[in-house]
Amino acid sequence: MVERIETGIYGLDPLIEGGLINNTAAVIVGSSGTGKTTFALQFLMHGIEKGEQALYVTMEETPNQIMKEAEMMGWDMQEHYEKSLFFIHLKGKNFKKMIEEQLPQLVKARADYEIKTRVVIDPMTPVIWATEDKLLQRELIGKLFYTLKELGVVLATVEEHSRPGETIGEDVLLPIYLADAVFHLEYHPIGGAFNRTMKIIKMRGTAHKEGVYPYMFARGVGAIIRSTPIEVEKKERENHDQIFDEAIETAKALKAPEHVITRLVRMKENWIYEYSPEEALQIIFETYGLH
Repeated sequence: MVERIETGIYGLDPLIEGGLINNTAAVIVGSSGTGKTTFALQFLMHGIEKGEQALYVTMEETPNQIMKEAEMMGWDMQEHYEKSLFFIHLKGKNFKKMIEEQLPQLVKARADYEIKTRVVIDPMTPVIWATEDKLLQRELIGKLFYTLKELGVVLATVEEHSRPGETIGEDVLLPIYLADAVFHLEYHPIGGAFNRTMKIIKMRGTAHKEGVYPYMFARGVGAIIRSTPIEVEKKERENHDQIFDEAIETAKALKAPEHVITRLVRMKENWIYEYSPEEALQIIFETYGLH
């Protein structure tokens, strides 16, 4: 039986047979503003909450910047820093030397640990830009994936710069080809709750869904993907607090884990949208099996 690793991204796992396959590499492709880093942070934090370890390979921002960004979404990464969460900051480094020499040594040093590890590379774009030689690009990305997959699931973000008329930007074709799974995020500035969409481009060894799925972000919980048709009771309520209070009490009655209750409370405190949170709450409840 194939081992599946839950992503922790609400609504995604039902689309991919329960999660990502262990020891594979997934790529999240999207332009600026689509929330690639939030997806990556959510993936890592879910693993930490399950008692796993996390390795964050950052090519641009410092660990402190990343942890501050996570705090804005309601995740306390500082609590886990250098305990179950580890960073490698590679800004300005020689990627070829790092990938061929330093990274294998690091992975080998961690090989004796029996705790499952999730790896994020955010963003991987500087590796692509490190050289214009396509063969060298392929060699670097291939070795990067191959080495880090020894630790567990690898999730890499890639900045896309597609031209008018392009479905997928030409600059990201190589990582898409080399990855085991690819998720494409798009932003449509049209207003409303779910104004961003995700499509699964490929996922080896998985009978994944093939639709275009809207998603949104809620402070305190992260990304929520609308993966199934949901009938939302139409109620005109000016005050959303009542909806959140009912959801929190229901979660408590169903004996939801404490971190789930905390996320719902944070979501309530940070809900700034005019539309009802009912649909987003229902997706979260379904994710945790709260019926």
